[in-house]
Amino acid sequence: MKKSLTPTMSDRFMGMKAALVTNSLGLKSLGATLGFTVLQLDDLTKNNHSVSEPPVDELLKLLGFQGSKAMDTSQFDLVFVHTGVGEKDRIIASDVEYINCLVGGIMKVAHLGSEIGSRLHCSVVMSYGAISKDDNNCSLSLLPLKDENSNGLSVLFPSQSYTVKEGKIRSNVRDYCPMLMAQWQEAVTRKDMAETFSFKCFKECGGNLAIPADRFLHELAFKLWKAPKYGA
Repeated sequence: MKKSLTPTMSDRFMGMKAALVTNSLGLKSLGATLGFTVLQLDDLTKNNHSVSEPPVDELLKLLGFQGSKAMDTSQFDLVFVHTGVGEKDRIIASDVEYINCLVGGIMKVAHLGSEIGSRLHCSVVMSYGAISKDDNNCSLSLLPLKDENSNGLSVLFPSQSYTVKEGKIRSNVRDYCPMLMAQWQEAVTRKDMAETFSFKCFKECGGNLAIPADRFLHELAFKLWKAPKYGA
């Protein structure tokens, strides 16, 4: 069998053990290629009374947490949970409620000052699904609006870091409909003024602006002590 030229998560990030929990066939294939241990989301919910109930305890157990305690060893360092249909022009209320319940359940266990809370990193990423060039919407763009630079100084507006790689402008950056990400890690992440999970609120009140999607894994690995600081 020909070995994949794509470096695995373990190869890239100091032996990091990563799992991907999803019901999506396409994502399972991608995860396996990237070196994730792929788990079926339905398998983790089989012990719950309802399939709509997020398997909070089972997910935390994969990371080495049981009850309110941290175990001596863990099966994985990082666990991704994928949910939602991701289909264009289709928003499923139950998917949003599922995420609310999942994050709420985790935060209830990993509250400030708890043994789990001092060891857990939580990121929530939401996307607009399938996006094409026809979906370019000024109200969902990272670029400044024309009237924001109407004073003649627009030529002095610098290239943002997410548009540059190795000193050169990237040619494949999408400035509109970005993925939205919120992170929480006790004593590590900074609290901003955002109060709703929306593009408008993130742009106006968020604290970290934008990073390239291909650096997201590196950002997580750094917070788990598995990679040097992003940009260093």
